[in-house]
Amino acid sequence: MRAIPSVFAALLSALLLWAQTGHVWTPQELFTRNVGTKEDQDTAFPPHKMIGNLYYVGTRSLGSFLISTPAGLILINSDYERTVPVIKSSVEKLGFKFTDIKILLGSHAHGDHMEGDALVKELSGAKVIAMAEDVPALQRMTPGGKPHPIDQIIHDGDTVTLGGTTLTAHLTPGHTRGCTTWSFQVTDAGKTYDAVIIGSMGVNPGFILVNNKDTPKIAEEYMHGFEVLRSLKCDIPLGSHPAMFRLQEKYPKLGQGPNPYIDPQGFQNEIEIEYSAFKSTYDQQLKDARK
Repeated sequence: MRAIPSVFAALLSALLLWAQTGHVWTPQELFTRNVGTKEDQDTAFPPHKMIGNLYYVGTRSLGSFLISTPAGLILINSDYERTVPVIKSSVEKLGFKFTDIKILLGSHAHGDHMEGDALVKELSGAKVIAMAEDVPALQRMTPGGKPHPIDQIIHDGDTVTLGGTTLTAHLTPGHTRGCTTWSFQVTDAGKTYDAVIIGSMGVNPGFILVNNKDTPKIAEEYMHGFEVLRSLKCDIPLGSHPAMFRLQEKYPKLGQGPNPYIDPQGFQNEIEIEYSAFKSTYDQQLKDARK
């Protein structure tokens, strides 16, 4: 009789995996899942400690993360300029000072992730670091006419270190030319885990993957990005949008058993969700181009 619960658990796990990866998402479905409504973008998700020195300080649909170190704080993703006060409030509710943010990183050069860089720098004095391939797009991102601050330009494989925590920048292009996936380690209860913040491999509605005059090799860039993601070791999958790692589902489970953010399979599932959407869109555009 004791085997029955484990059988049901295995069946439930299999059904969940099918539900997540069996359906091929369209670009619009994936975009809607990730971005949500304006209310989702602007409303703080309860700020909380995820694991070790890693905290969630983003909104319901825009992922922002705080890493605490003895030398100060690292913030990943400033989001929209209008959401910077939301992030600031979340940081302070956790007992941290916004002025202790020493480094600001980003996922990719879209307004919902890095438009707020100038305001975060103004309020905290943080050093803004960006991937080289995204610099041109960031320089065009000037909310209120403010120039986009870039204090350090990095390249694929470069590392950023503060207070004993080191993050590695992985170029995972496609969604933007310099889309950046960050990997780092988190220690909790004497164990060390590999965390990965996926920059995004989503194909937004309207993206041209075939005969793209501005980025002729965009499809190849996407495929390279997927190769990079599949090569990474990941225990704690995260992403530029919380739906990418099922934040809403996992958060209520904190303190109820094993840490729900430790989810290696979830990382693989999300890669397949995004890859199947890319492949389906690419194949259709190839078919259309041959007509």
